[in-house]
Amino acid sequence: MRDDFTANLQSGSAEFAARVTPPAPEAIRARGNRRRRRRRALMSAVLAMTIGAGGAGTAYASFDRPDVVPVAARPPSAWPSGTAGYGRPEIVAVTTRGALVVLNPLTGVASRILVAGGVLGGTVSVSPDGRTAYFAARHGCAAEIESVPVAGGRPAMITPGAVPAVSPDGMELAFVREPGGLLSSGNGNGCQAGPAGSRSAVVIRDLTSGSERVYPASPDAAAAPPVPVSRLSWAPDGTRLLVSVGPSPVNEGWALVQIDPAASRYFLPSAGSSGPAVPLAGPDAAKSYYREGVYLPGGDMFVNRVCCAGLPARTTSSLLWEIDPAGHLVRQVAIGFLDRDHTSLGADPAGRWLLYLSGHDLFVSLAGSAPFLLTPGLIAAAWV
Repeated sequence: MRDDFTANLQSGSAEFAARVTPPAPEAIRARGNRRRRRRRALMSAVLAMTIGAGGAGTAYASFDRPDVVPVAARPPSAWPSGTAGYGRPEIVAVTTRGALVVLNPLTGVASRILVAGGVLGGTVSVSPDGRTAYFAARHGCAAEIESVPVAGGRPAMITPGAVPAVSPDGMELAFVREPGGLLSSGNGNGCQAGPAGSRSAVVIRDLTSGSERVYPASPDAAAAPPVPVSRLSWAPDGTRLLVSVGPSPVNEGWALVQIDPAASRYFLPSAGSSGPAVPLAGPDAAKSYYREGVYLPGGDMFVNRVCCAGLPARTTSSLLWEIDPAGHLVRQVAIGFLDRDHTSLGADPAGRWLLYLSGHDLFVSLAGSAPFLLTPGLIAAAWV
């Protein structure tokens, strides 16, 4: 009985298979390609809607190429270890309302609030292990460096100062100390200037012992009007500190200065001396200046190179470039808008992700792709 049933079942299967004509392999592949195209279109629509919900206006994305393309065809030394998933690091940012938040790097939506208010713009820095964010907060007319866990927690006050930058080994913190610990009086905040003749200084603080090394402007440079420091950035090996200074009251320009923390005495060289300044190379070098610059993990720099013309000076170009230490162009990241400032330049620890602020708009670029507008309403940002 069982053998008869098996024989009938096999016979029926054979008859059914003989009556069915299978589609050609080309037809199967064509249907598969159509399904993949529909899926990609659907994913693109979902991404656009998601980014739109997060405040972004335009985006660049490609679902045809894998999300593992290294910058400039050079494989990164390490992959990001952020918690946003798919190898994407998160972003710590300061909103225009003075809140310190953590953003999703694909949607621009804040996943958590670290500090509700009082945070100053300009710079936020994250420790190499991605666990601690350093920022400047306003307390009356004083600016103080504080830290807070990226996962959330209570902020801790470190020392008076602004523009923090944590070292690659996480052991030291570079920052700017304003005269008398006061905020500038030139921005309408009601605070008074520091004592006459006092000037900002770059300070490097040992985060374990609390000891500090102070780097003022050179005595010769100190004879000129004060020049503010807008950004600090450590070289990947921790042996140099890149200082973005300006604008100068003399030429209304900026400059990038490299100091050696172990040997330098001053953060600003003598007047008329090229000193440790990063050179300007290429076209229009004589009329250009660096608005801001930061080191990249490989030792090159990510800069905003601005060119001016006329008197009074007007901006004719704003170029977001990767340059080598000699100032030569490695890659153009973007062409900036002429009607706004471009600041808060940064790269994730692997060098695959770049970000910068165009005015208050945050732009993000992955592995050399065209930058896309992630979200507006920020005054500082940094990768986790």
